[in-house]
Amino acid sequence: MNLIIKNGIVYDPANGISGEKMDIFIEDGRIVEEVKDGRVIDASGKLVVPGGVDMHSHIAGGKMNTARVMRPDDINSRKKVNPGFRAESGYTVPNSYGIGYRYARMGYTTVFEPANPPLSALHTHEELDAIPMVDKGALVLTGNNWNVMNFVRERDIEKLKAYLSWLIFKTKSYGIKIVNPGGIEAWAYGKNMRGLDDTVPHFEVTPREIITNLIRANESLNLPHSVHLHCNNLGVPGNFETTIESMKLAEGFNNPERQVLHVTHVQFNAYAGDSWKTFSSGAGEIAKYVNSHDNITIDMGQPVFGSATTMTADAPAQFALHKLTKAKWGNMDVELETGAGIIPFYYSPKNPVTAVQWAIGLELGLLVDSDRVVLSTDNPNGGPFTAYPDIMAMLMSSKKREEELEKAHAFVGKATSLPSIDTEKTLEEVIQMTRSLPAKILNLPRKGHLGSGADGDVAIYDINPLETDPSREHERVKKAFSTAEYTIKNGEIISEKGEIKKEVYGKTIWVNSFREDDWNLIGDDVSRIFSFYSLELSNYGVEESWIRNSSPVEVA
Repeated sequence: MNLIIKNGIVYDPANGISGEKMDIFIEDGRIVEEVKDGRVIDASGKLVVPGGVDMHSHIAGGKMNTARVMRPDDINSRKKVNPGFRAESGYTVPNSYGIGYRYARMGYTTVFEPANPPLSALHTHEELDAIPMVDKGALVLTGNNWNVMNFVRERDIEKLKAYLSWLIFKTKSYGIKIVNPGGIEAWAYGKNMRGLDDTVPHFEVTPREIITNLIRANESLNLPHSVHLHCNNLGVPGNFETTIESMKLAEGFNNPERQVLHVTHVQFNAYAGDSWKTFSSGAGEIAKYVNSHDNITIDMGQPVFGSATTMTADAPAQFALHKLTKAKWGNMDVELETGAGIIPFYYSPKNPVTAVQWAIGLELGLLVDSDRVVLSTDNPNGGPFTAYPDIMAMLMSSKKREEELEKAHAFVGKATSLPSIDTEKTLEEVIQMTRSLPAKILNLPRKGHLGSGADGDVAIYDINPLETDPSREHERVKKAFSTAEYTIKNGEIISEKGEIKKEVYGKTIWVNSFREDDWNLIGDDVSRIFSFYSLELSNYGVEESWIRNSSPVEVA
């Protein structure tokens, strides 16, 4: 069915369109220049933008199910019956159906899971397949993988490239993720990596070498997405220095098409001070560095006041949080590859530390140029993705921030610069941070814009941006972005005014750069390592036929 969106007020930063009254045409699931007939949606006086793209949101995998088991209070806290469709439940860790429905109601159509453990990749894909409404993909964890560290130690870049190609292919992932490089392996011995030049036990490699060689391999393979880095020392006062030093490792690389390093949930790695007593913000220094280097992008990792569930492959960081908060703690080790920790958490505006964390996330969103920072909560680590409209309102309104600051601990004024920041992001900048920029960072040419050939993914919001001042009318902005008037996926209306209209299952996007010659190069090495696995090599990985709606991206 063809679709014609008439007279909408369009914001499409990727194509330089800012508040123009125009029509959008969709034919066979793609945006086209024009169609002669079709269903018409009158979008007069309404905001029309590309479907949202969330490039870093924990939505699938073993850690999600562990969190659901750990948090019956969370999974039972919110329930909704959708007549004719699936029931949904949960708040910070919703069931799979709830994840898809809630993204659709907000106008989001693409979501990426950033932590796919290779050994349990099938579990990840089973959950991705169960999430309706959105296109999705996953990034495979590599920063503590035994084969990766062996090839880095041997300085064999060709074997490293071949192994990464094989690993991405076997796990049907979109790119590579590094979490606390070397630190999860060290955690097996009760240690961690505190500096980029610490040595990983038994492998004699350093985080510096792991990051640098993975960037080199990623760029040589010409993978669509850059290395996606969770830095060492997450959650530790003074860690902003480690973050900047990690960013500097990308200085020797350049890619004219995209960044060469994306540093994720930077709020958790933007702390100054040398203890929790002297804890303060290092966001200003990080913003200066990012704004002066074209080959780096980041996402915020914005906390929101209220309940959260922290889950990360950074197991030692989670143990430290458990010791600090005395909260219940779950730990998962994935043999020879990675690990994870899960802890329930609460961000209180009256707690000086969590209030400062909240402020640091906003500092990053406001101080970093809008073509280099993506809106995120590191869902559900900083809070649920359903808080995005509230964050968007805070970025666009200093008045809204002032109201929230009045609720926050006074320590925020001493430890951060947020109270003195009068910057207000424009609507166009916020659309860029939630649509065109994440699509560009992921290198998804059919996402995040409304140009001819793009996927027919469109969100229409019941707000007239030409007659609304986001700075003064922030609650109206928040309300509009919380529930799209229409969410359109591949030219089909899937949600209208918060009501699910059609359940669709989007594509799973993954990259194939693997060639048989790659296996000839690494087969003996991989087979030798598999003598330590509890799984046979022949049973490792995910077959394409097992994926509900496979969409491979071929890389020569």
